[in-house]
Amino acid sequence: MKVAVSRKEHFNAAHRLFNPGWTDERNAAVFGKCSNPHYHGHNYELVVTITGTPDAETGYVFDMKKLSDLIRHHIVNQFDHKNLNLDTAYFKNLNPTAENIAVVIWRIFKTTY
Repeated sequence: MKVAVSRKEHFNAAHRLFNPGWTDERNAAVFGKCSNPHYHGHNYELVVTITGTPDAETGYVFDMKKLSDLIRHHIVNQFDHKNLNLDTAYFKNLNPTAENIAVVIWRIFKTTY
């Protein structure tokens, strides 16, 4: 039988949502306060869920301590208290929307594991 286990972590980061092909007015209309040229911050909650069959010996689908360490190493340490636009290569040319952040995190885990 397959089961799902999840680990929740948090990080805080600043960002700016901005389309350089648009006017400041259109950016403000579409992205609201997230288009502030001086950036602004969010408290992000990240939930990673793994689905699988529990190991016969340990009962684990995946060791939650190890998963927490992996999330901290590959995600939290790179994003926490950073300006996503300026301090991370992932968002140099990609708007750091919640959707794009989720895609980037997925790709980090997919290429790492």
